[in-house]
Amino acid sequence: MTEEMTRVEEKVLILDECSPADFLNQVIGKDQPVVLKNVCRHWPLTNAGKLSDSTVIAELKSFYNDKPAGASFGTTDIEGRFFYKDDVSDLNFEKRQANISEVLDQIFEQTYSTTPSSMYVGSASLQGYFPGLREKNNLDNYFDLLAIEKGDLLESIWIGNRTIASCHYDAPHNLACCVAGRRRFTLFPPDQVSNLYPGPLDPTPGGQAISMVDFRNPDFTKYPRFRSAISAGRVAELEPGDALYIPSMWWHHVEALAAFNILINYWWNTFPKVRGQAMNTLYHAILSIRDRPAQEKQAWKHLFDYYVFGDDTQAADHLPEAARGVLGKIDDTLARQLRAQLLQKLNR
Repeated sequence: MTEEMTRVEEKVLILDECSPADFLNQVIGKDQPVVLKNVCRHWPLTNAGKLSDSTVIAELKSFYNDKPAGASFGTTDIEGRFFYKDDVSDLNFEKRQANISEVLDQIFEQTYSTTPSSMYVGSASLQGYFPGLREKNNLDNYFDLLAIEKGDLLESIWIGNRTIASCHYDAPHNLACCVAGRRRFTLFPPDQVSNLYPGPLDPTPGGQAISMVDFRNPDFTKYPRFRSAISAGRVAELEPGDALYIPSMWWHHVEALAAFNILINYWWNTFPKVRGQAMNTLYHAILSIRDRPAQEKQAWKHLFDYYVFGDDTQAADHLPEAARGVLGKIDDTLARQLRAQLLQKLNR
């Protein structure tokens, strides 16, 4: 990487023709981001967006049920970057409940403005706000092969103008479908976390910790390790009809490049809900382990490597099956028992 390079240049792998079988066999489980070219080009919503912004807005409104949704509004000076105030004391934008039709109108009114305010509706449930839309715009034939249980596939819609979702990660797997406008995704594998300089765990602009680096103008004096992240990163630009598979825990920075943009995404987990959220474990470890003396932390690291992060059978292989308890196979019944025990211990 040259000193002048300040943007990720390596491209994400593109599959021009990705059938449902290809999605299952060539994408899922590979732990690599992949662009599925034109996979949702047949959607009526995508075709409406190709005609004009007003056409796709009218199509969206025809399904909207008038329920207020969470929306984010920023002034012109944030230039679409929903982030923190300079002293990180608070967010640099306002979140409030809003009528989606009215937000659509506000975005459309500023389509040709050179200094628009920043607006987006993020992660709004497709079924919750646009009932009937998914019946005509879906990738069910792709997800049927994954054997995802009913209710475990979360479908959301993202609507906005030229906005930036600062680099973050999501625990579920993600298939992001560009319906209208254009999107640029800059992605990093999970091992780049320290090179991305995550911000506070709370509050956050969207739920997860975000990178504090301004990707448009990175400050390498303040964030020198970001150069290493650039070397490890990949970039993908989506046109209407394209989709991007983002594996679980991959960091991604998302730029909406047009005056009006729509993205529909699918989130799903490959781990039973009854087993709980790993983020809760992180919070608990920060509370009970992080500030211990170094030698104690190292000892706990060895224990975690043995029981959690290493071979998932090594802690039980030498024990009779009847004596393995939580070191053996955890079914739903045992998972619920463990959750109840943890709650009792935490409340002591």
